[in-house]
Amino acid sequence: MIGQTLSHYKIVEKLGEGGMGAVYLAEDGRLGRQVALKILPAEMADDPERLERFEREAKVVAALNHPNIVTIHSVEEADGVRFLTMERVEGVSLEEKVVPGGLGLDDFLGIAKPLVEAVCAAHERGITHRDLKPANVMVGDDGRVKVLDFGLAKLQEDRRAAEVTELSTQGLTRDGVVLGTVPYMSPEQVQGRAADHRSDIFSIGIIFYQLLTGQRPFRGETSADVISSILRDQPGSVTSLNAHLPNHIGRIVRRCLEKDPNGRYQTARDLLNELEELRREAAASEQPAGSSIAVLPFTNMSSDPEQEYFCEGIAEELINGLGRIKNLRVASRTAAFQFKGRGFDIREVGEKLNVGTLLEGSVRKAGNRLRITAQLVNVADGYRLWSERYDRTMEDIFAIQDEIAESIVKALEMTLSPKERRAIQNVATRDVGAYDYYLRGRKFFYGFDRKNFDFARRMYTKAIELDPNYALAYAGIADCCSFLCMYALGKAEDREKADEASRKALELDPDLAEAHASRGLALSLNKKYDEAEVEFEKAIELNSKLYEAYYFYARVCVAQGKFEKAAELYEKAIEVRPEDYQAPLLLPQVLVRLERDEEEISEAHRRAVAVTQRHLDLNPGDVRALVLGASSLMALEQRDKALAWLDQALSLAPEEPHLLYNVACVYASAGEEERALETLERSVRLGYAHKSWIENDSDLDSIRDHLRFRQIVSMIDERE
Repeated sequence: MIGQTLSHYKIVEKLGEGGMGAVYLAEDGRLGRQVALKILPAEMADDPERLERFEREAKVVAALNHPNIVTIHSVEEADGVRFLTMERVEGVSLEEKVVPGGLGLDDFLGIAKPLVEAVCAAHERGITHRDLKPANVMVGDDGRVKVLDFGLAKLQEDRRAAEVTELSTQGLTRDGVVLGTVPYMSPEQVQGRAADHRSDIFSIGIIFYQLLTGQRPFRGETSADVISSILRDQPGSVTSLNAHLPNHIGRIVRRCLEKDPNGRYQTARDLLNELEELRREAAASEQPAGSSIAVLPFTNMSSDPEQEYFCEGIAEELINGLGRIKNLRVASRTAAFQFKGRGFDIREVGEKLNVGTLLEGSVRKAGNRLRITAQLVNVADGYRLWSERYDRTMEDIFAIQDEIAESIVKALEMTLSPKERRAIQNVATRDVGAYDYYLRGRKFFYGFDRKNFDFARRMYTKAIELDPNYALAYAGIADCCSFLCMYALGKAEDREKADEASRKALELDPDLAEAHASRGLALSLNKKYDEAEVEFEKAIELNSKLYEAYYFYARVCVAQGKFEKAAELYEKAIEVRPEDYQAPLLLPQVLVRLERDEEEISEAHRRAVAVTQRHLDLNPGDVRALVLGASSLMALEQRDKALAWLDQALSLAPEEPHLLYNVACVYASAGEEERALETLERSVRLGYAHKSWIENDSDLDSIRDHLRFRQIVSMIDERE
């Protein structure tokens, strides 16, 4: 077959062969992509039973739409050859992930959870795989788990009928041979009895056992020996073979491998919930008591109210430094700063932020003199774990921050690796004046509009004038320019400046995660998406808690139509910063594109609205939250409330291009087509220029075929 062409598919190489036919790598001449072709051999095509099974596989797989299940593209026939085309998964089979002694818990969960999620999705559509084994599970080069070959899948039949008739096994046995792969079959399968979704759970148990121990639970020299072992043997606990595993995982595997189907997990969803509970237990056990903290904004005790930026800056620097400690969970700036200027009870704050300790303090600045006080408080009882007062000069500010961080580490009885210790002591500049300008810039940057972005950029520029090697300040300039392009009346020179500044930041500090994230964002605005993704991946590698890396990476994926990857990144952004409203509000749009279940999409909207409402309770003037939140409210059919939020936002910022764009999206999803087109056009006229986002945003689908819509998009092309 290699070198031949079927229809417009050129066969490149053979990938494998199974009971349902050979699989080849092929080039799709029409779409210019590689696909996998599963070809039914000629001798099988003449067998009505096998032909029926082959076509059933296509229908079964096509009915599933899940990021962890291989995608089927088409079923075709050419030159008398029947075949189906599927996505080509580049990676290795799960067999190659089995190692002597077994995997550690984190690596295991990274495979087990998506595997069970895929099976769960199939079961909830009434589909049983019936041939789960490591060879039918791929781990892509991107780390994504994909379940393959639903060739033996069978729509579940009414269980009562299966109990009184052998019809449920017809077409699944031939000449006394039971279909499936013996070492991974359930007792009911090897006995030729009716097998339902619980048979898949037994097979999953065997796969789990092999991943965790490096060996199969049921073995023998012949198939008969293996079948005998499956029916009679009780394998040793995985925890006895891999002493590093928690007892909980032993119980999970043991229950999957119950001989009686009634003793196993009754649904894949139950098993998935157990794995999630195991993950939470493992995360909790990794963190010593009190290993979570919120750094509240320091109180300004100076006579000058403009010193607020300095007080906030100290707290933010501590958040960034402590956030690089692996086993210390640090509440984000957004979460902690919402309590600024409010009377609060320590226990209430600790409960809302889900932290065990709070750091609070004050700053009095007079000329070059500083007085900083700080105290670490235990949320549970309100007692101080540590406190200190520093009477120093401005030149000592970096030393003070180091001392506070070190004192927190000691008070929490944490042991740092050399890398973590260097991270919390890493000072971006030693010039106090440059640092002061940088903090001013950060304060205005969070204003999130054109005026504030411009002022922040000027502050960062002044910082660089004092310290030309200040990488963070260059990253700040890049972000300001990128945000002006994305959210405000950006100009071509802003895009060029973002590119230049982000490149300079990396040149000065190649290990600065923020610089890589800034570079990724700048590259994406120049449509250099492949290069941007490399930068985002590097940022995540350097700092796995950097929210911006996940959030902007997700947006870049949306712009390219890579919705599965975008959903994964939005979920990670939510995990890193659960109190932020942006990722939760944008995630449902991606789920719509992926054609996920309506209930899943509705639940995502409900979660997003809840997060947004909490944010607006503390920040009622946040126009972005109002507009994005209105989109989810509209999706939940809360039309009146959605329109009220839109009206409030428009009254606060009537000429912000990005705001108007999002308002247009909400109008479009609400069926207000004329208002949507009018607002979208106004947004573009005021400078909105994110063409790729407009072209892929599902919220605009209702107006996409309008001539006026195409004219609006062409306005961006003409301006460029």
